[in-house]
Amino acid sequence: MNQSNLSWSDMRLSNLADYAVVIMSAAARHCGGGRVSAGELANETGLPAPTVQKVVSKLTAAGLLRSVRGAGGGLQLARPAAAISVADIVEAVEGPIALTACVDGQDCVVDHNCTVKPHWPVINEALRMALAEISLTSLARIEEMA
Repeated sequence: MNQSNLSWSDMRLSNLADYAVVIMSAAARHCGGGRVSAGELANETGLPAPTVQKVVSKLTAAGLLRSVRGAGGGLQLARPAAAISVADIVEAVEGPIALTACVDGQDCVVDHNCTVKPHWPVINEALRMALAEISLTSLARIEEMA
């Protein structure tokens, strides 16, 4: 994730990362061996079909979803919902979780006298670890309580 995907006023994920979590949550509801199409995911989530297809492509490329062709084909989780975290999903569409661009070696206007730069990797890892502790099965439990 880079600075352009992050709103500093409220530290939001990009829309694609948000949609990816929603789509994976919907796909997880079918994880009892069933498969679901991108069209069905669009209907269930209320997201536009082209957006769902774009996100599904990224999630499949990252190994979080598997596409099965032929009769009875469709999409399914590539591994158990308990083994997929929010961090996995966010990184599939955004890349490595980082709050600042300087951690990735990008230029920064205050780089020459920044005393915080050495601490950003620790902060980023704490954020990633927090997201890694939330699994798809946890999200399903939260949805049931809502």
